[in-house]
Amino acid sequence: MTDPVEQPAVLVERSGNVLILTINRPEARNAINAAVSIGLGEALDQAQNDPEVRAVVITGAGDKSFCAGADLKAIARRENIYHPDHPEWGFAGYVQHFIDKPTIAAVNGTALGGGTELALASDLVVAHEFAKFGLPEVKRGLVAAAGGVFRIMNQLPRKVAMELLMTGEPLTANDAWEWGLINQVVKEGSVLDAALALAARVTVNAPLSVQASKRIAYGVDDGVITDEVVGWERTMNEMRTLIRSEDAREGPIAFAEKREPVWKAR
Repeated sequence: MTDPVEQPAVLVERSGNVLILTINRPEARNAINAAVSIGLGEALDQAQNDPEVRAVVITGAGDKSFCAGADLKAIARRENIYHPDHPEWGFAGYVQHFIDKPTIAAVNGTALGGGTELALASDLVVAHEFAKFGLPEVKRGLVAAAGGVFRIMNQLPRKVAMELLMTGEPLTANDAWEWGLINQVVKEGSVLDAALALAARVTVNAPLSVQASKRIAYGVDDGVITDEVVGWERTMNEMRTLIRSEDAREGPIAFAEKREPVWKAR
């Protein structure tokens, strides 16, 4: 009897001139571990350097979760969940990995924490009507350190963004669409099909023009979004302090023990 073939953490396939990346850990709600960061990061690098690829779609396996954020079990094992050779690509090998090609998130289910941060890092987003978005890190004694805090402020009205950040409560897909956080809510049919249809509307255009427009729109110099540099530095400085606090230890423990956390503000 042969052992079952282990499935890759990221499935990579082509549909015409679109590269489809599927986070393939449905048993872990598509949480990000090292294998996912390596798979996504290297696939994005492939897309950037392949002139035949004109758009990238990222989605999650299954129909319940797009991405549940960081794999807490992997972190508990002290696993490095970033790409070991390219930590500069950031969480999931994605959030700081700028490529010229348009990126579309096909959000097939819940996208809280790091899942929302993947959507925020994408150029366009389509989501199933039952999808949810949110940054619940404050409920765990943490902050959304994968670009979530400053990107949500840039992509939503200030008061709406602050409510999400301070309450940690989620938005429905319909609310996310009304506030302009996503491009389309899919009520019938496949989210992936909707994302590919959107990609087709983009890839029919001159690829070099689309790529140049993206670089200008984001304010990119040498592959870096210059306006975000301070945001990343500020995030890392805050996290270095926060992660040493008693509350940062209490939040994940309370979550694991399925009880309300007891905050001490220290």
